[in-house]
Amino acid sequence: MGDKQKIKILVVDDEPDIIDILKYNLKKEGYEVECAEDGIKAVKIASKFLPDVILLDIMMPNQDGVETCRQIREIPELKGTFIIFLTARSEEYSEVAAFDVGADDYITKPIKPRALMSRIAALFRREAKKENEVAQIKIKDLIIDRTSYTIDKNGKTITLPKKEFELLYFLAKNPNIVFSRDDLLQNIWGTDVFVLARTVDVHIRKVREKIGEDYITTVKGVGYKFELN
Repeated sequence: MGDKQKIKILVVDDEPDIIDILKYNLKKEGYEVECAEDGIKAVKIASKFLPDVILLDIMMPNQDGVETCRQIREIPELKGTFIIFLTARSEEYSEVAAFDVGADDYITKPIKPRALMSRIAALFRREAKKENEVAQIKIKDLIIDRTSYTIDKNGKTITLPKKEFELLYFLAKNPNIVFSRDDLLQNIWGTDVFVLARTVDVHIRKVREKIGEDYITTVKGVGYKFELN
């Protein structure tokens, strides 16, 4: 995805001025851009446009950004799409809700276009580094497949949202090593994204709900590890 001409971005916001500013700056950078003014239209456009990045407002009419993100993450072709929330709300619960449904980043308004372009570029840099990683990990009774973001457990396929998958993949490829929340935040979300430590706990809980409690162990006062024994 190094060629910006091939990178597609969907901008979703109910404020025409914001859409115009972002569309202008993104096109100037060479990205292909589509826009939607509410969440319901965003899901319809995303399913056909198949964007690489979605810039998604939280407070919108008809359907808010959190529910929109949840629906988009259920579309198999968009499992690998980056979703960046753009919002005027900086309360902790909004941020937790955003990452809980699969956001990759969270930026508060007013938006500085140059800073936003840097954040988008950083997402692709981190993704490029992961391309050299092993496509599949077989550990215990799990087969963890990076290409499809799926887990095979005794013949049953389990699909995880992107960040939940990356968290499990990272722990599984480093079994029996304890990682603090800060370690996991840096390795999964990156140093250029501000994420609350609680977000890690939420993602760990969701992974456990889907694959079972017997894989990721909590080490009190320290962090988490993938238990091999």
